[in-house]
Amino acid sequence: MKKILVTPRSVSKNGHPALKRLSDAGYEVVFATPGVQPAEDELLKTLPGCVGMLAGVEKISARVLEAAAGLKAISRNGTGVDAIDLAKAKELGIRVLRAEGANARGVAELAFGHILAAVRSITASDAAMKQGKWERRKGIELEGRTIGLVGCGRIGRLVAGFALAFDMKVAAYDPYPDEAYRPGAGFRWSTMDELLEESDVISLHCPPPADGKPVIDAAAIGKMKQGVYLVNTARAALWDEKAVAAGLDSGRIAGATVDAFAEEPPGDWGFVSLPGVVATPHTGGYTEESVDRAVGAAVDNLLEALEG
Repeated sequence: MKKILVTPRSVSKNGHPALKRLSDAGYEVVFATPGVQPAEDELLKTLPGCVGMLAGVEKISARVLEAAAGLKAISRNGTGVDAIDLAKAKELGIRVLRAEGANARGVAELAFGHILAAVRSITASDAAMKQGKWERRKGIELEGRTIGLVGCGRIGRLVAGFALAFDMKVAAYDPYPDEAYRPGAGFRWSTMDELLEESDVISLHCPPPADGKPVIDAAAIGKMKQGVYLVNTARAALWDEKAVAAGLDSGRIAGATVDAFAEEPPGDWGFVSLPGVVATPHTGGYTEESVDRAVGAAVDNLLEALEG
């Protein structure tokens, strides 16, 4: 029986009804370690002999792909494929498929939750209250403030809609702007420099640049307003963590929130422990609805690639 490896943490731990479609099609479904993002060593043991892979956000290196003789398709249960060596996959004839937009709503809602948590010190106040401390922190209101969206695809557009509902102004930067997209009078397309200089809140919704350089580095932070809030629910590579930490220390950055890490769980907890940081354990797409959409789409894509 041909095998398909399933690695996303939520699915390897809890299973999912959509996987039955793989079994019904005659495939043996095998799982990575339940609830754990597989490292390269585990993939080198489990992926060889599989014709398909339903993948999470784990790194899939050239070494892993070369060892996976017979692998025909990798189907992500999300949009990002930057953790996969795409050049090697293309060389080996392995199709890489994405569940376009499946988790967009979950990520966008979490991003806006991060914004509210940061500007009103919700998590810090809650932590203090649980320690029996009555510490009131002055926040800011969002009405009339400008949110800068770096990337305005499906997730960015949802966040733009939420922001407009809060009577914010929206400045969006995208390397491929859709000039026809104008969701309201408070929305405008922007250059990156204008966005950095004018935004009160900056939220990242783009893939990492091909050159590997962070979008938010010390130079970019130097152009920002004093007291800006940064939100990263996309990829750790989008910002220079040390530069963000320095910005928090200087007060240039009033708060930073993060949901994606270079290593998960982080090997170093120093950044998330800093005052002014709100951190969540990569839960953007971890909702009932997003998981259902993502796994269902990933299964559909995999069956089409293997059976079509």
